[in-house]
Amino acid sequence: MRPKNSEPAGIACETTTCVYREALHGDIPEMAAIRAADWGTEEYWRQRMLQYMTGKLVPREALPPRVVFVCAEQECIVGLIAGHLTRRFGCDGELEWISVRTECRNRGIASQLLRCLAGWFINQNAACVCVDVEPSNHAARQFYARQGAEDLKPHWMVWRDIGATLKNRHSTSA
Repeated sequence: MRPKNSEPAGIACETTTCVYREALHGDIPEMAAIRAADWGTEEYWRQRMLQYMTGKLVPREALPPRVVFVCAEQECIVGLIAGHLTRRFGCDGELEWISVRTECRNRGIASQLLRCLAGWFINQNAACVCVDVEPSNHAARQFYARQGAEDLKPHWMVWRDIGATLKNRHSTSA
């Protein structure tokens, strides 16, 4: 990735109240707090995210290119998504994490974060993208299905062509 707290070189998107951009190392404490609200501790997530962003944490069959995007609202991080290239299950990419602050859910933030990540995957020529999701996590499975993912294995869902899927989602959501 780039040096700590440097300006992101990649994709940035804006909506009326939110800015979507690549994460900086300085965003890690807020991102860790968001993840810890659902599982684990802030310290666990600070370490894990730093290791992921610096390439020291290597998920199974992951390739080096990776990215983390955040949604900032009034200079506060309210959501994040992370992904990397992979060979897992014959896919090209993997969505590693997606989280939105509880009080900010159901406002389209997760969908926009997924569009940012999809754009990155498309720029990396990664069409087939998988995500690990608990079979009992009905809300997450429904979200991914609404975004065009389908079942791959009991713990996994997949977008066979994330570019085509998100083009279709974008045209019907306007």
